[in-house]
Amino acid sequence: MSTPKPNDATQMLTELCRGDASAAERLLPLVYFELRALAGSYFRHQRPDHTLQPTALVHEAFVRLIDQTDVKWKDKTHFFAVAATAMRQILTDHARRSRAAKRGGDWEQVTLDDAVKPLDEKRIDLIALDDAMTRLSEFDRRKHRIVELRFFGSLSVEEVARFIDVSKTTVESEWRAARAWLNYELSKG
Repeated sequence: MSTPKPNDATQMLTELCRGDASAAERLLPLVYFELRALAGSYFRHQRPDHTLQPTALVHEAFVRLIDQTDVKWKDKTHFFAVAATAMRQILTDHARRSRAAKRGGDWEQVTLDDAVKPLDEKRIDLIALDDAMTRLSEFDRRKHRIVELRFFGSLSVEEVARFIDVSKTTVESEWRAARAWLNYELSKG
C-alpha cells in the first residue's frame, strides 16, 4: 500500500463535493489522526469524568462534516477549520444537556488567557465561552473567526491569515484584542 500524499485529503474533499460518497471512506484514514489530536486538545480543558470521549467527538464531527451538502471544501485547512467549529458545537450542546440535567453543575470558570496556556490543566465553562463567542460574533465576525480558528482549531497565525485572507499582523492584533474582550466577558460572570 502506498503512503498517502499530503494533498490526497484535498483530493478526497473535492471528490466528496462532486457527490462521490465513497470519498468519505477514503478521507477518514487521511484525516483521522489530526481530528483525534484536535479532539484531544478540546479534552485537555474538560473535566476528567467527561461523559463524551474524544473518539466519539471525532466520529460525530466527521459525520456532520461529510453530511453537509452545501459546503465546497477549499482544502484540508478549510476542512479542519470547519471541524473545529463542529467539535466546539458538539461539546457545547453536550455541556448544555448535562447542565440542564444537573441544574447548574459545578463548572469552574476561567479566563481565556488561563485557558489558552498550553500546559494548563484548568477547565473551561464551554457554555459561558460559547455565549461570549456568540456575543463577539454579533459585533465582530472576523475576531470571532480568528478565535475559533486559533483556539478551537489550533491553527497557527500563518494558517489563519491564509485562510481568512488577511495579513499575519492583522491576525496577531485581532487575536490579542479578541482575547482581551473575551477575558473581560468571562470574568463578569
